[in-house]
Amino acid sequence: MPVVTNVEDLRQIARKRVAKAVFDYVDRGSYDEATLRANRADLDALQFRQRVAIDVDQRSTRSTMAGQDVAMPVAIAPVGLTGLNWADGEMLGARAAEKFGIPFTLSTMSICSIEDVAGAVAKPFWFQLYVMRDRGFSASLIERAKAAKCSALMLTLDLQIQGQRHMDLKNGLTVPPRLTLGTMFDVMAKPGWVLNVLSGRRKSFGNLEGRIPDAKSLTTLGQWIAGQFDPTLSWKDIEWVRNLWGGKLILKGILDAEDANIAAATGVDAIVVSNHGGRQLDGTVSSIRALPEVVRAVGGRTEVWFDSGICSGQDVLRALALGARGTMIGKAFAYGLGAMGEAGVTKVLEIMHKELDVTMALCGLRDVKDASPAILRGG
Repeated sequence: MPVVTNVEDLRQIARKRVAKAVFDYVDRGSYDEATLRANRADLDALQFRQRVAIDVDQRSTRSTMAGQDVAMPVAIAPVGLTGLNWADGEMLGARAAEKFGIPFTLSTMSICSIEDVAGAVAKPFWFQLYVMRDRGFSASLIERAKAAKCSALMLTLDLQIQGQRHMDLKNGLTVPPRLTLGTMFDVMAKPGWVLNVLSGRRKSFGNLEGRIPDAKSLTTLGQWIAGQFDPTLSWKDIEWVRNLWGGKLILKGILDAEDANIAAATGVDAIVVSNHGGRQLDGTVSSIRALPEVVRAVGGRTEVWFDSGICSGQDVLRALALGARGTMIGKAFAYGLGAMGEAGVTKVLEIMHKELDVTMALCGLRDVKDASPAILRGG
């Protein structure tokens, strides 16, 4: 095993180990991937102010997100098909997050079910919901999340219509799935991944198995899902979800100040500035460029979190400096899982924590909660 020093090292290990269709599902973006590239470039463009001769011996990365104590202001974002990166991947990710002291968010499109993950951890996790055309099914997911004692519900708003991801089509990761000659050779070249995934508790969408009429395969479930993303989703549905859920509610997928103002007015516990990791509307603004205007629009009425593009603890600090109360990692989490399973997720969190801590020190910052534009050049 090569020496792992950063998230990119884990990305390269995962790229070699995981089937190309599954790796590209995590790694790539929609259309020409301009927004995917902007997410990274705009974070890199933010430069820190190096400060010296400041006592930074005692430092703290501890904070809170939606009232929950966290070891660092980072939560694992909902990632679909996680269990195809590593067998029982959602359970392993939740376990690693719990041990580290940060939140884990389970996707509606997970391989392991809500109940599987609940049985793998001792503390509550968060559940991410897509409001589907079948409102009865959406309501049943909310009830299952309540029964599993999930401590927050995250409603994703930016997938009313799915953006086209060219690599998913080329790799045969379509609905229904399509096996190409290239896909077959790729899978044959990665027997370790095949055996690992086959050893998992589930091989298809765990939250949907046995819940959809006549759904007896991943293909049938996939066809059902493709017709379920709901373009009629509106702000009225937020109130419907809130009334059913009754607990902490987070809205994910806000990029515009006008939408942020409406979202804050609903009284939710947090909103997540996110462009779905560059996987939905290509050509839109990077999340980090949108963050300051969203923070201004919200004006402290609710917590603002940042998602899309974070690959290091330095990125976490950049987002905090521009007003985010917390951050979320999706791709980085999946790279670690795909590379080394639960140990890989833990490694990602350890790397990010160390990067965050060291960067704070070199910027003259003792408490992560004190991050502000003052630690950035020109801030």
